[in-house]
Amino acid sequence: MLGTQLTLGVRDGRLALGTWQGLWLGEHRDRGGPRRILATLNGCDALA
Repeated sequence: MLGTQLTLGVRDGRLALGTWQGLWLGEHRDRGGPRRILATLNGCDALA
């Protein structure tokens, strides 16, 4: 349910999520401070 990494599908430039799916970022820490999100994108040519 909670993790430090995630793989998401993208189709036609949009997240490939189902009707009731969504992406939520949550944090469970006592103190605030700067945060960073690292996104690594891997692509391939669309199949003809």
